Amino acid sequence: MSTSAKPLGKNKILGNLVTNPVLEDYSLRYAPSGFRKWSEYGVAMAALGSIAYMADLAIGGSLAIQYGFTNALWGILTAALIIFLTGIPIAYYSSKYNVDVDLLTRGAGFGYLGSTITSLIYASFTFIFFALEGSVMSQAFTLFFDIPIALSYVIASLIIIPLVLFGMTALSVVQKWTNPVWIALFVIPIAAILIKDPQTVAGWIAFAGKSPSGSHFDPLLWGSAAGIALSLIAQIGEQADYLRFMPKARKDKKWVWWAAVLAAGPGWVILGATKQLMGSFLSSVAVSHGTAMANANEPIHMYIAGFGYAFPAIALVLAAIFIFMSQIKINVTNAYSGSLSWSNFFSRITHKHPGRVVYIFLNVGIALALMEGNMFSILGSILGFYSNVAVAWIGAVVADLVINKPLLKLSPSYIEFKRAHLYNINPVGFGAMVIASVVSVAAFFGAFGVWGESFSAFIALFLAFFLSPVIALITKGKYYIAREPHYHAGTHHDILTCSSCGYEYEKEDMACCPAHDGPICSLCCSLDSNCHDACKHDVGMLKDIPVKCV
Repeated sequence: MSTSAKPLGKNKILGNLVTNPVLEDYSLRYAPSGFRKWSEYGVAMAALGSIAYMADLAIGGSLAIQYGFTNALWGILTAALIIFLTGIPIAYYSSKYNVDVDLLTRGAGFGYLGSTITSLIYASFTFIFFALEGSVMSQAFTLFFDIPIALSYVIASLIIIPLVLFGMTALSVVQKWTNPVWIALFVIPIAAILIKDPQTVAGWIAFAGKSPSGSHFDPLLWGSAAGIALSLIAQIGEQADYLRFMPKARKDKKWVWWAAVLAAGPGWVILGATKQLMGSFLSSVAVSHGTAMANANEPIHMYIAGFGYAFPAIALVLAAIFIFMSQIKINVTNAYSGSLSWSNFFSRITHKHPGRVVYIFLNVGIALALMEGNMFSILGSILGFYSNVAVAWIGAVVADLVINKPLLKLSPSYIEFKRAHLYNINPVGFGAMVIASVVSVAAFFGAFGVWGESFSAFIALFLAFFLSPVIALITKGKYYIAREPHYHAGTHHDILTCSSCGYEYEKEDMACCPAHDGPICSLCCSLDSNCHDACKHDVGMLKDIPVKCV
């Protein structure tokens, strides 16, 4: 975007927060090539830096305590495989077309307003996990500084806000310089335990926790464990928030691009699953050192026990430093991604956009309320329920990307995200997600017996994945494109001036607008409440009206 262009003043909604590219970070639009100044390695490292979070450890510990080692192990590995496979197409399309997961969903079978619901699902993911990560940090604050947990929740929330205001520009620096220290602190206690007390591995394998099957395999408990672990499937959305800044693949080094996309996209779950397994291991170690079962899933207790093997005199200090660093690294991403999803949601509902920065405070505020309500104590129930809806969403999107686009060719080969070209509701993805969500949530609450309850997340995934191409075939792909796109909105120009706000944007972000008699950027198109979708009343309308889209 060129801020030197003189605004025309037709759209008074756009203020300084929106037009500052560093603060706004192109939150509701295509990430232009002029802003994507990071290398493949730089984007990948920023994306993977956010995987430092402790929620994996807490989830792994909770699964081991609730379901025993064996069921936790197979549940974690099953979920990891599903998350990896579903993450590949989302990472590829986000990187190739430089859009976040909200814009990607619009063009992957949901329609312009249909993806509004998925923005709420994604926003819920960010504030649920912000609250979870903030709770972990707060536990460390309380233990280390001996302050009330309620005050720790406030501190853990407020310290994130300044770091996330400047978007990718600041996040890439934070993640890059903290990664080496984090890796060292992550590995040292595990290595020390294995070297000094290798018998802990046998204790881990035999760990039964509170499982009714002990340490033995039970298919129902395995299904429940996998369902909880699958709640992390929406993490690919946060990875896409970084991947949209991936540079264009170079013809002579496509392997570099692909390696970065796979590592930063679905590759996150390799580290994530490893951390979940480490969480189950460290929780068993913590219990063997006298930690109460109720507290053994708290990472601060895990790492106090772990660092006790390596540096017993300063175990608490190192554990606290490690957790503070880890939680800052992830919660800046949760707050950032939350601001993007809330921006998408409210811009479509209200036709106003005060700026991404405003929604940082909303997301952090909701997360703080959850923390003060002690959500950590009912972690498994929250994640088990949430995973049904999240899995249905991702399943419908992936089905469109891998079946409807390349095989059935009923979905456009590219990602169309602009309001001017989309139907408000596309029954393909939206319908598949709603049906799969309703059925799987009913199963989760016992409507189909104990087997349905344990495997509700799998029901959501397979039903959404099956229904998307079926509905596409029934509708013959009619509801993907509302009018023939002028995709490059002025074929011989790379940069165009928006006829509404007066700022310049790359052609991929522009559409022809008969209401404004010229090109319009995707954000102004979203915010316009007076055009009443005039451009889509007749598919052939633009052929009959001379529009100045040059």
